[in-house]
Amino acid sequence: MKTKLLFLLITICCLSCKQGTKKQTSSTEDTLSATIDSTLLTAVKQYKFLAKQIDSGQYPKTYHAKEDRLETSNSGWWCSGFYPGTLLYLDEAVNAPDLKQEAQRVLEDLKKEQSNTSTHDLGFMMYCSFGNANRLEKNPEYEKILLNSAKSLSTRYNDTVKAIRSWDSAPWNKAGDDDLVVIIDNMMNLELLFWATKFSGDSTYYDIAVNHANTTIKNHFRSDYSSYHEVIYKEENGEARAKITNQGTADESAWARGQAWGLYGYTATYRETKDKKYLEQAQHIADFLINHPNMPKDYIPYWDFNAPGIPDALRDSSAASIIASALLELSSYSEGDKKENYQTIAKTILEKLLSDEYLPKVGENGGFILKHGVGNMPNKTEVDTPLSYGDYYLVEAMIRYKEMNQ
Repeated sequence: MKTKLLFLLITICCLSCKQGTKKQTSSTEDTLSATIDSTLLTAVKQYKFLAKQIDSGQYPKTYHAKEDRLETSNSGWWCSGFYPGTLLYLDEAVNAPDLKQEAQRVLEDLKKEQSNTSTHDLGFMMYCSFGNANRLEKNPEYEKILLNSAKSLSTRYNDTVKAIRSWDSAPWNKAGDDDLVVIIDNMMNLELLFWATKFSGDSTYYDIAVNHANTTIKNHFRSDYSSYHEVIYKEENGEARAKITNQGTADESAWARGQAWGLYGYTATYRETKDKKYLEQAQHIADFLINHPNMPKDYIPYWDFNAPGIPDALRDSSAASIIASALLELSSYSEGDKKENYQTIAKTILEKLLSDEYLPKVGENGGFILKHGVGNMPNKTEVDTPLSYGDYYLVEAMIRYKEMNQ
């Protein structure tokens, strides 16, 4: 009888512990969801403030706090799609019609870039903007602009190299006139091509995207699944003749945002193709990042994993926001421990980015949402500043987290 009673008490205690754990986990999730809700409302106020600082034809790039100066670009800058894209995400998240109206104003100016064949960044520019606008509200004009943008991007494809040209020339003399430069960032522009095939039924765009992804897997990645920033190919035969890391600390270093672009790009490529080699590639990149000995405990990476001065080197909040958004999507395609681990780490990143260390008060930071991004350290530009793409992927990550935890 005593044995049965003891067993019953142990069972009750175990059940209570499990329920307590569930309640604690649920409470933690609710805390982050509540923080996200609050941050989104703050972000709306920030972007309303930011909208008042720019004139027609201007796009916010960054803010220089020491001079209290907002830096802007025109529509041809590679980041031009992030501002309207963020406006649309915020309206989607909390119903902010003023921001939607501002986005529509900007899109009217941005649409001329649909015929721009001088850049590989049309995915960033047009899909993050018009792609989101069309996703939220189907529009024949938006569809035409997106398809024209995909056509323009396709003109930069080289069938010998089987990749899309990034820059029009190599940045230094490791290659001659017959070179073709591909940077890891270009993986982010493939979504536009995948959309174009789904919309038009023309498989040309899909084939270009897949070929580019395959060529990048073959030549951009080291054995540990870190990536070079840039590979220079010989146009006449597709030979990879130089591999460098232009925005990192050294050619063989792991520039943090470059790793983030690769992670996000291959996650999206798996989504569009369902080819498991892209899922595996994304998981390998994720595991490299997560397990790197120089990855901080809060998973906000140093601007380069091999940066001099670690642990006092600058962190890059923009890379962190891209990684968080990518991990959340990647977790939905993964199973078991990987799935749980990716979700946990994305959550850890968001908790840190949504703290006072990275979030300004309303009216500060030039109107941007996220502080402490690193644009191009070697060129000493946009160092420890807000960045438009840091904001974009942070808002995307917050929306993804909310959708996964509803």
